[in-house]
Amino acid sequence: MQRLETSGFTPSQCTAIVTSVTSVLNTSTSTILSTLVTKAEQDRTLYMYKVDFAQLKSEMQMLEKTDLGMMKAENERLQGEVNKLKQRLREEVTRTQAGVRLDMSLEKGRARDEQAQHEIKIRETDARIEQEISVLRTQMESIKFSILQYMVGTITGTGALILAYLRMIM
Repeated sequence: MQRLETSGFTPSQCTAIVTSVTSVLNTSTSTILSTLVTKAEQDRTLYMYKVDFAQLKSEMQMLEKTDLGMMKAENERLQGEVNKLKQRLREEVTRTQAGVRLDMSLEKGRARDEQAQHEIKIRETDARIEQEISVLRTQMESIKFSILQYMVGTITGTGALILAYLRMIM
């Protein structure tokens, strides 16, 4: 209080400030003390947690052993099923391969037969085309000859007319 009075506060102000600070300190101290626990309570709670953790650990170990046994049995069962499926798959693959080989052989035979038929048709078509070409050449030659005859006749007739016209004019 003396410090406050030397700092310029009145004695009534000093008393009010000290009372307020004391009240705040008492409230803070009681709040802190109410949240603290005793060593005995802490030890009891720690012991209860240890017991709970020990029980949880033993339960987890039992569950782990049980689950491990079940998983081993399930794994063996699944392994047996996988082996059966592998065997079945091998048999199916073998059957399918045999069927595919047979189909391929049959298809090769059909393809050879079709190829032979196509070659025969191509040869027949080539022969017809050659025959048609020779017929067309013969017709073209006869048409050329006919055109040449008409041209010679037309030129001769035109020349005779021109000569007759020239004789008349002269």
